[in-house]
Amino acid sequence: MTNPAKAASEFARYLRTETVGGLVLLGATTIALLWANSPLAGSYTALRDFQFGPHLFHLHMPTEEWAKSGLLTLFFYVAGLELKRELVSGELSDRKAAALPVIAAIGGIVVPAVIALSIAGPGTAAWSVPVATDIAFALGVLAITGSGMPDSARIFLLSLAVVDDLGAIALIAILFTNTFNLLALGAAVALLALYWFLQHRRVTSPLLYVPIAVAVWIAVHSSGLHATIAGVALGLLTRVRRDPYEKESPALRMEHLLQPWSAGLAVPVFALFAAGIRINSDSFGALFTDRLALAIMIGLVLGKLIGIVGSSWLAVRLKIAVRPEGMAWRDVIAVAMLGGVGFTVSLLIAELALTGSQVEVAKMAVLVASAVASLLAAAALLRRSQVHQATD
Repeated sequence: MTNPAKAASEFARYLRTETVGGLVLLGATTIALLWANSPLAGSYTALRDFQFGPHLFHLHMPTEEWAKSGLLTLFFYVAGLELKRELVSGELSDRKAAALPVIAAIGGIVVPAVIALSIAGPGTAAWSVPVATDIAFALGVLAITGSGMPDSARIFLLSLAVVDDLGAIALIAILFTNTFNLLALGAAVALLALYWFLQHRRVTSPLLYVPIAVAVWIAVHSSGLHATIAGVALGLLTRVRRDPYEKESPALRMEHLLQPWSAGLAVPVFALFAAGIRINSDSFGALFTDRLALAIMIGLVLGKLIGIVGSSWLAVRLKIAVRPEGMAWRDVIAVAMLGGVGFTVSLLIAELALTGSQVEVAKMAVLVASAVASLLAAAALLRRSQVHQATD
């Protein structure tokens, strides 16, 4: 007879692989598109717009908002844990090694924004949509098609994407905060300080951490900042060095515990409610004539590639950073193509930055651009994997 605990552990391990995470995300997106364009579209809209939760602290929200502000916080918490671990004890603990993905991410934010701004014009916030990279989807494509790539390719992509998304979250905090509650923000800072103190004192009880994490999320949400910032902050404050008596560090332990929930629930549910756009011949045709759509698609597919590769080459040339071990420039180009997979965070920014019919156009542009970037990157990664396998 199968041990239920062992079966659950194996399922969690299965969900932790990037391949499965990417496939689950793709499946949720497909379901959203089919559902929203089927005779059952009314039920999709009703579920997406259904409001629940207490009115206290502005928590009476539609299902879509709970997925966007609530579940995505878990995704950003796990991303924060991974970044902190790499910076403290991983490959990015070396200053020059850490510099490259950070500089590449900055290039991957600035160049797409400038390209999108030049195409769409200054009268719209479309420039902010192509600045983000979807961590889960990009890593999924790399895992499926880049099995022969060196391990440094995954670290480079992960670090780049996390810094990229942190930049996008900073944009959300700065540009798309309409109201600001200093009292709630002060409460969030105090709670984060308490979280750090408990980590420093080696307290491990979830009976303390779970209420504190929920309270931080509520405080950040009530402050007017986007609630996902709470996840990033908590992740970066979690201890990553293992004490001699510990089997795993708190960061690694939480990553193993929560990553399956992030990949198997949080991100797919967000995609289910964010990607359900109505598609018809007119809206699809408008993608190639609408300046906003063109700005987003060119910004993601070309802007990301030019920004990431150009800034990386310049940083290495000026000896500010070093190229990842085992990666040639053609490998960097192949991985950089995955930067154009905006998806999750780009969809989030589109909803926050744009209004009316622009939101649907932007979402469709993000989906098309992400699909194109995925296919181009997959072809390049397959080729580079074959080269690496032939030389091993």
